[in-house]
Amino acid sequence: MTSRVGGARPAPGGLTPYGAGATTTSVEGVLALVRSRGGRATASRRVLLEILFESRDHRSVEELAAAVQARAPEVHLSTVYRNLEELQRLGVIVHTHLGHGPAAYQLASDAHSHLLCERCGRRIEAPEDLFDGLARAAAERFGFTIDPRHFAILGRCAGCPPNVTGDDA
Repeated sequence: MTSRVGGARPAPGGLTPYGAGATTTSVEGVLALVRSRGGRATASRRVLLEILFESRDHRSVEELAAAVQARAPEVHLSTVYRNLEELQRLGVIVHTHLGHGPAAYQLASDAHSHLLCERCGRRIEAPEDLFDGLARAAAERFGFTIDPRHFAILGRCAGCPPNVTGDDA
């Protein structure tokens, strides 16, 4: 279950997010960016981008590869990985660790922070400003810029009872 909290996603504490890059609003815009940086607008890259723009959700490499191969069966998993790496390097997509499962990818323009209930698995999309204090403290004390979109904060949601006995079963 995913709950949407907040709207616009400003950078935490007014800081430039870690890994921030060019965001684009269309497949053609991304392909133009790729070409401007010396890359090629390949058919496999176009299909992958179409899928990312259509779903605008968190998808694992395996899910993305299956969707790409449904449209273009000749595209190998390694090609999907290479395209994801390049798109991430350009700042078009980001990956997030949502608990203990595989990394999930999505467009950077749609990226957000997450709270994840360890007991029921409820995922809450949290506004970036929730991490403003942490981002400021990390920058001031350590000169470190955090990326709260990269990981989920694990805990318990309001619907799950607290663990009073120490037994999580």
